[in-house]
Amino acid sequence: MNRISAPFTEEKIRALRVGDEVLLNGIVFTGRDAVHKFLHDGGKLPSGVSFQDGIIYHCGPVVLPDAEVKWKVVAAGPTTSAREEPYQGSIIKDFGLRGVIGKGGMGERTLKACQEYGCVYFHAIGGAAQVLAECIKRVRNVYFMEEFGSPEAVWELEVVDFPVVVTMDSHGGSLHKKVLEESQAALAQRV
Repeated sequence: MNRISAPFTEEKIRALRVGDEVLLNGIVFTGRDAVHKFLHDGGKLPSGVSFQDGIIYHCGPVVLPDAEVKWKVVAAGPTTSAREEPYQGSIIKDFGLRGVIGKGGMGERTLKACQEYGCVYFHAIGGAAQVLAECIKRVRNVYFMEEFGSPEAVWELEVVDFPVVVTMDSHGGSLHKKVLEESQAALAQRV
């Protein structure tokens, strides 16, 4: 098990390979369809907010108001990443991302951007939303709440030992592509 803490430098990310189990520590930003399209189409992050050397999590967390800490994340499961494929490569490039967390994998454009710019795709376990929420120790801030609503807002989360697996690396490796090719080959032998 690899434990990686912010800052998520290119050197740390390029050391990872498909299949590596990782515990992430530091700041992770959520981002789903609305913010990906907004940024892809030329939108800007709020002043003082940067994704440089950061990680974006395809997640619409369930966040409740809390009298003691303002916000408490009670569920934070990954959403399907394929919807972000039209945008992800350019966002990796333009915003300096080092990691993307989601489920289901992504396509060739994202894999190419991971290789070129030093980024990885981390798979988080679907169906474990409450367990993953326990790894979120604090909500530092929320952005675009009025514009996009809670599930589509960008939540700035402080995570401790957030468990993920590298399924697309910065060397062109893709577990998703490998499984697809092996499945197609096995199917072709049966036909």
